[in-house]
Amino acid sequence: MHIVIMGCGRVGSTLAHILEDKGHTVAIIDQSPEAFRRLRSGFKGRRITGFGFDRDVIVEAGIENADAFVAVSSGDNSNIISARVARETFGVDNVVARIYDPRRAEVYQRLGIPTVATVRWTADQILRRLLPEGAEPLWRDPTGAVLLAELDSGHLWVGEKVGALEEHADCRVAFLSRMGEALVPERNTVIQDGDIVHIIARADEVERINAAVAARNEEGA
Repeated sequence: MHIVIMGCGRVGSTLAHILEDKGHTVAIIDQSPEAFRRLRSGFKGRRITGFGFDRDVIVEAGIENADAFVAVSSGDNSNIISARVARETFGVDNVVARIYDPRRAEVYQRLGIPTVATVRWTADQILRRLLPEGAEPLWRDPTGAVLLAELDSGHLWVGEKVGALEEHADCRVAFLSRMGEALVPERNTVIQDGDIVHIIARADEVERINAAVAARNEEGA
């Protein structure tokens, strides 16, 4: 694949290195030539100075033959304008834009531009470490309606089947973390000591699900 990246900051340069290591060709755009110092000396991709929403600049980056476009500059407006140019002018289907404002991210997601709202994501990651009992999600969709969250299942569910937990809490188990590895369970998979249960659910259902599981634990205590 050929991928065009706008923004050679820490995220853009890291993506460029990872993609190149995976065998893809990369062109990276930044308005500041100094930004390219973040690229390793052996980077083989193209470095283009300019703005990602400038037609001549992204054509030089190979947008006409690109399989994907990523906008990760420090400006929301620049990112979304560049993403829309790549999608609407050059027909690139696989487009992703980083957006700092989660409210904007929701709007652009509805317009068909996949976004990563970094402020919301970073806040979630911090809260998950401050409040590790499943209070904050591992992932949420840009609208905030659906999320992936850890479930504090408690020791009384050890030895029970996943299907029993799903029926009791009226929820869907997405996967288990077991001894550092992810496991997609069947309904008859038995929950083991040390397993971390992850559920996929509507945001407005998580409190109810946690309460249902907690009530079962209190009954058996």
